[in-house]
Amino acid sequence: QGEPVESGGGSVQAGGSLRLSCAAQAYLRCMGWFRQDRGKEREGVAVIRTGSGDAEYADSVKGRFTISRDNTKNMVDLQMNNLRPEDTGTYYCVAGQPVRGRCTLVDDGISWKFWGQGTQVTVSS
Repeated sequence: QGEPVESGGGSVQAGGSLRLSCAAQAYLRCMGWFRQDRGKEREGVAVIRTGSGDAEYADSVKGRFTISRDNTKNMVDLQMNNLRPEDTGTYYCVAGQPVRGRCTLVDDGISWKFWGQGTQVTVSS
């Protein structure tokens, strides 16, 4: 097993849309996206239980972002609509296992074993 590989990202004006894709090297029960901007802490954006499709989102992206998965390809996508300047950052695809039955939005040092290299998203006002 190796690190996930991200694609997508780029620059867009506020209100625009972008789609990120991620391919994991093997099937894992949790996949998701974290992000980090300069000077800020890394935060969980969206995670999905690959078996059930149950997803969780950060409050800041609810209603604007949608995470989806394709288990036949070990892939997840993140559709980002109505982007805001505060969505700017490096987005990391993560893959791992649930803890206490949940895929967590927290980087707890246990759940997320595999991290991608990151892809940049820049939203201008």
